[in-house]
Amino acid sequence: MNWALSSCRPRCLKQSERTALLLQVAFDKPEHLALLPQMKAFADIIEIGTPLLKRFGLSAITTARELCPEIMVLADTKTVDGGQLEADMVFGAGAAFMTVLSCASSATHEAIGKRAAAFGATVIVDTITESGEAELLPLNAVFPESFGYVAVHSPKDARLAGNTSTSHIDAVRKMHDRGFLVSLAGGIGPDTLEAVIAVEPEILVVGSAITESASPKEVARWIRDRLPNPGRGWPWDRK
Repeated sequence: MNWALSSCRPRCLKQSERTALLLQVAFDKPEHLALLPQMKAFADIIEIGTPLLKRFGLSAITTARELCPEIMVLADTKTVDGGQLEADMVFGAGAAFMTVLSCASSATHEAIGKRAAAFGATVIVDTITESGEAELLPLNAVFPESFGYVAVHSPKDARLAGNTSTSHIDAVRKMHDRGFLVSLAGGIGPDTLEAVIAVEPEILVVGSAITESASPKEVARWIRDRLPNPGRGWPWDRK
């Protein structure tokens, strides 16, 4: 696989960035949209999850933008092909971020990178298909300038099937050592928060621990209150 997409290599992280956490709240079901107004005070990023995108399409993005206009929206497209078309659709609908699978071709990464740059948006490279492998990305991985983060992602189906591994949490430091900013997702909640904070990802993605709880607002508040330097960790100043 050719990962030489541009001359822009991952930059080294400053210590101040490594001690910062952004809270991304993931919404996967139609009923989760009703929780959007409750997340205004806590979420740095609102994720329109893949199932929700498939259910409602671009209207899920525009709904989130309408209800929470001050919060950036991520479209979890998990794009693997048709990069230019999908990027134009989700960025045109108002998403500030989209995800592309790490296993996608270099041509797809390049196409998405160009469209993200045109919209002033950010790309997150999702390593979910490499979850559990010793190397989540090739050692010579290079991405377009609009690339922002590597998503270290534990697959939900594997966790539902009984896989309780926390290797994705352990992998954050390895990604930092390689110079990447990290978005950490999969099974994150109150029970794992201490371990997550210890490895200092830039983005902490929480889904069902908030959206499926009896008190979503209070769980979001509890998590937010425990984050060091909350609201920081952007690849550049985007606020």
